[in-house]
Amino acid sequence: MFRALFKLVLIVVVIAGVAAFFLGYRLGGDGVETPVSARQATPGIDTAKARQTGAAIGEKVATGAAQAEQALSNAALTAKIKSKMALDDQVKALSIDVDTRGTAVTLSGSVHSEAERAKALQLARETDGVTSVTDRLVIR
Repeated sequence: MFRALFKLVLIVVVIAGVAAFFLGYRLGGDGVETPVSARQATPGIDTAKARQTGAAIGEKVATGAAQAEQALSNAALTAKIKSKMALDDQVKALSIDVDTRGTAVTLSGSVHSEAERAKALQLARETDGVTSVTDRLVIR
């Protein structure tokens, strides 16, 4: 959980830096913010290439942020299902693996009875955000 929160904070910091770059403000030598367009052009710097590079970096950051959001969403859904199973007296949550991809959930592992299997599937299906449940549970 801490690692995921750290990644999210890192992504937010990078996005803020990219946003500041695209806005075009930098601190001048006198400590006053001035738009880059108001300064004299520095010889030898290709501004078009710099903008293209900045756009490419921004796109990569946006893609990474979307992937992080999806990973956090999957983890949250998995945690909801596992906590429901842990609180239920019929289901042995430690012997059931929950794999989440988007809104589709796969339950795998072993259960002791058909009743336990049915209850685990019911708990997963009743969880908000779940659209389909794949049953790969084995009765021992």
